[in-house]
Amino acid sequence: MDLIGDLAAIRVPLPQPGDVTPEELYPDALEEAEQARENYALSLEAQHDDLQEDPLLIALGNARAAREAADREIRHLLAYGREFHGERPYKLEPLARASGMTPSGIRTAYGSSEIETVTRCIGRTPDSRRARPPATPQPS
Repeated sequence: MDLIGDLAAIRVPLPQPGDVTPEELYPDALEEAEQARENYALSLEAQHDDLQEDPLLIALGNARAAREAADREIRHLLAYGREFHGERPYKLEPLARASGMTPSGIRTAYGSSEIETVTRCIGRTPDSRRARPPATPQPS
């Protein structure tokens, strides 16, 4: 049994004939996947050597971190679509379909920290009235 080889095969599956279009690109796609698999195996081996931890547990931790990063990216993209897209933010239904969430879940998927992150990333403030702080009364 080759634990690291098995984990690399799970993490980087090789394309099968018919998976790649146009078909003439299959050899290139196969070579690229084989290289990615080899790189992943070398990286996992190095992490195992450095951490002296079970490679399966390392791979699971890496997958969890990737999932958390993807969830964070989805929250940022939802904040962008709802808060930074002019007077007409994206509607809840298409965002829900694209993100795999419910429309009501979109409303609570992101908060002020995600809005602040998007503000920093794109260098402008939200367009949405909902994201703006309440107006302060002007002295008379």
